[in-house]
Amino acid sequence: MNSRIEQFINEDTEALLGHRCGKIPASSLQLPGSDFVDRVWIPTDRSARVLGSLQRMFSSGRLGDSGYLSILPVDQGVEHSAGASFATNAAYFDPDRIVNLAIDAGCNGVASTVGSLGMVARRYAHRIPFIVKLNHNELLSFPNTHDQIYFASVRQAADMGAAAVGATIYFGSPESHRQIVETSRAFEQAHALGMATILWCYLRNPAFKTEGGDHHTAADLTGQANHLGATIQADIIKQKLPTHNGGYRAIANFGKTDARVYTDLSTDHPIDLTRYQILNGYAGRAGLINSGGASGGNDFSAAIRTAIINKRAGGMGLICGRKAFQRPTSEGVDLINTIQDVYLEPTISIA
Repeated sequence: MNSRIEQFINEDTEALLGHRCGKIPASSLQLPGSDFVDRVWIPTDRSARVLGSLQRMFSSGRLGDSGYLSILPVDQGVEHSAGASFATNAAYFDPDRIVNLAIDAGCNGVASTVGSLGMVARRYAHRIPFIVKLNHNELLSFPNTHDQIYFASVRQAADMGAAAVGATIYFGSPESHRQIVETSRAFEQAHALGMATILWCYLRNPAFKTEGGDHHTAADLTGQANHLGATIQADIIKQKLPTHNGGYRAIANFGKTDARVYTDLSTDHPIDLTRYQILNGYAGRAGLINSGGASGGNDFSAAIRTAIINKRAGGMGLICGRKAFQRPTSEGVDLINTIQDVYLEPTISIA
């Protein structure tokens, strides 16, 4: 076992590394591997160009040909305002520095806005797979609203040489119906132009917060969001790590569920909860990458814990942004490399 990984998980070692999934067997899932594109995607309706774009991402960076993905996402300049995102490290106002961080850290790809990636496309689009994030939650309007607005066209992403496009849907929000239609059409066009698709399958509705807690990260609700994402042909699903289960039950007069979701398909262990998310992505055919979360005081420990949970559940990797770029560059590279080391560590196996 890599000693640095052990250093950061400390007392959680047995809970994270000793757990065995007794509800959903690993054999029932399509698990990551060097042959994932051949094994899972070749029988689909994806074109040879889409398969090439997927394979390019899987073959890039330190995790190349492992079946796992490490992606640097930096679209927070729109999502959270540039000042709030980059004031801690003003170098990242410059898109060149963003792409260089992803290259230096050996990422499989870099995800950012059409403006950021377009500004440096001729210099870098051939060196690292670009993922153009098509829509964003713009927070300069007052009062603030929470909606995903398209800033870019699929054609712009194709013209700059992107390997993939990304989009967010706020499932559960009043605007979600429009966002589903917009993103489904965008993904159809992206596939037609030979690019892969990545969907940020987030939940957003004030009613999902009850006296019993915040259910935006409940496994049953996020799992259903993943299922809807796979339904509109997201090749890869990005989702927050689940924190608990029972969102459907906690929200009055909402949706449909089944008691077996909670008794037969999961427990309250985070690896089991994450495996339920993976099951909802067409049994792992639409691979799950979990988000690294906001930066804080224990970024290394939190990110490594998330990576272990994702990998042992059968996930495909981690997409980590603020924890990496909101610190000195050398520390950001070190953080991303340590996350990657989890996926390269043979003793951390599928539960």
